[in-house]
Amino acid sequence: MKPKIFINLPVSNLAKSMDFYTAIGFTNNKHFTDETAACMVFSEEIYVMLLTHAKFSEFTTKEIATTSTTAAAILSLELKDNEAVNAMAEKALQAGGKEPNEPKDYGFMYLRGFEDLDGHNWEIFYMDMSQMPTS
Repeated sequence: MKPKIFINLPVSNLAKSMDFYTAIGFTNNKHFTDETAACMVFSEEIYVMLLTHAKFSEFTTKEIATTSTTAAAILSLELKDNEAVNAMAEKALQAGGKEPNEPKDYGFMYLRGFEDLDGHNWEIFYMDMSQMPTS
């Protein structure tokens, strides 16, 4: 069994956030979705739980970060190739996301980033280990 990761994100509008994540390629697991939370599936191992602020607050006593102005984390996903990186980034922009930085090509690694509707930072990349510098 491969370990799974569940990323829990507080969102200000659950329906709009579900639409955003659906637009960039996630699917909804209806078994773990209600009016307070939505389970969005990227792969068999990667899940994003979108939680209303009230639901998110049930799991922490800390103040919820205002990620539209403060960086709390950068969530990174490796994709199959540069074209997949560009496709997801473009879908994120079309769905209302923002691209805070220019794409970066390091030869062995190509990456782009986007912010979702609540300002959560995502980095999507492709890495070709055969092109990794040896020195």
